Amino acid sequence: MRQPLDRIVERVGLYTNGSRDFAVFSFGTFAILPNGLSDAEAEKHAKESLHKVFHAHPDMNPMNMKDGNILVQYNHDVASLALSDVVEQHWSEIDKQHQRALATYEVLITPLGHNVFDDFGKKALFARCYMFMDAQSPNVVRIERHAG
Repeated sequence: MRQPLDRIVERVGLYTNGSRDFAVFSFGTFAILPNGLSDAEAEKHAKESLHKVFHAHPDMNPMNMKDGNILVQYNHDVASLALSDVVEQHWSEIDKQHQRALATYEVLITPLGHNVFDDFGKKALFARCYMFMDAQSPNVVRIERHAG
């Protein structure tokens, strides 16, 4: 279940107030970029950042956004997004399959216990899946430039 990249781009632009450049990967993971990079430098920076997240313990910081989406931030200015309407449309599957979103032998400690997730946690795991898919085959499909 892919999410529409145009909507992810639009949301990221809104969340950053149009003030940051960012690169978008095939499954919608994005990397915030330093200003002034050429397209080639931007792609290289984004891929290196995603590589660093994937090859370390991918700590995640999920946040509820005002629009109902879940933004999951990682180190190195990399993040992924779960669009609320996509989550709603596929909720039954996400709810049933959320444990499959854990890496082998991974233990995440939540207030509910080890690998026990409320709906927010399940949505965050769903968003994180996109990061894992992008990290396994990193392909930058768009570079978005800030408005100023």
